[in-house]
Amino acid sequence: MRKKFWIPLTLIGAAAIGFFGFLPGYVEGSMNAVDGQPLIKVSDEAKALHKTLNIVDLHSDTLMWNRDLGDRADRGHMDLPRLQEGNVALQLFSSVTKTPKGQNYDGNGADTDNITLLTFAQLQPVKTWRSLVERSLYHASKRDHAVTGSDGKLQAVDKAQQLDALLAARQKDRSTVGAMLTIEGLHNLEGKAENLDRLYDAGFRMAGFTHFFDNELGGSMHGLKKGGLTPFGRDILRRMEAKGMIVDIAHLSHAGVAEVLAMAKRPVVSSHGGVQATCKVNRNLTDDEVRGVAKTGGIIGIGYWEGAICSTDPRAAAKAMKHVRDLVGIQHVALGSDYDGATTVRFDTSQLAQVTQALMDEGFKPDEIRAVMGENALRVIRAGLVPMEKAATAQ
Repeated sequence: MRKKFWIPLTLIGAAAIGFFGFLPGYVEGSMNAVDGQPLIKVSDEAKALHKTLNIVDLHSDTLMWNRDLGDRADRGHMDLPRLQEGNVALQLFSSVTKTPKGQNYDGNGADTDNITLLTFAQLQPVKTWRSLVERSLYHASKRDHAVTGSDGKLQAVDKAQQLDALLAARQKDRSTVGAMLTIEGLHNLEGKAENLDRLYDAGFRMAGFTHFFDNELGGSMHGLKKGGLTPFGRDILRRMEAKGMIVDIAHLSHAGVAEVLAMAKRPVVSSHGGVQATCKVNRNLTDDEVRGVAKTGGIIGIGYWEGAICSTDPRAAAKAMKHVRDLVGIQHVALGSDYDGATTVRFDTSQLAQVTQALMDEGFKPDEIRAVMGENALRVIRAGLVPMEKAATAQ
């Protein structure tokens, strides 16, 4: 009897080790790939310029995966050691709380979810299994844990003063990196405005209204109805601007984008994507939308994957950036990698000199490259972190 009982237990144990130990890493490795295509040769001039930049990336989904930011990983696109090698000054880490099965750019319902299984497989706290807001709070705790364990190399950025302190620290030690929290889809509010306060208190300072499906705030570019903002969505927009949370239009329906741009009183961000002029994919911005973001004083983060630039070649990213520059001005161009967001790219964050070289090859001047690689984003983030009432008093 003991032997018969022991064999099933052994099999169950082996299955559990496979599910909880091997599966999460395997899934991430297969979804966040580097394609191995040839890289651009980076000149000594580009390397020298790159070392002097304060680079800001507006979007990565690294917190979704089961690893410590402080440790170098053999999978995915980003961790602290690779951020340091890429000379990144500030990385914005997104909280992804729900994605639909069969996810695509054209039309997704909200009735399925891939992330729930991920919370089980990663042995996340039980309260994250059924609550989207708890998933975001867990992601915030992962950022904070990485900051605490980094010996000062990774610094939380929740306030304008912390951003200035980060840049001051980098004048002495360029291996210091900032980490700011963002949200990919405010379905994590679970229909309750008071949850915005909980998320703000946890450190979230930028948020997009939708992800791959329509929700209580409005329509997604990839939803079924693709409608505009709901009354709840308009209320949340006003609350975000008042609190000092930056509004992100990535993934929002075109109708929703038009409403946000008409309502916005502060600079708006498109954190990651491309432009339809160089890559005609529905998730990318039209020229009218690019002009609308620029009119608010905002920025457009250009990504490096197929859906954003119809290629993984850094030259394609540079061409998209050139289009935005030529259309509305250099001050509105930024980086939005979507690293670790179930994307395949040609280079990870340690190889960001690829973008510097591509911009040089496209004819961008050094001051323009500085603006694109980080200074534009720093300007918008610094202003956006200040609550509206304090910002008005300071003027």
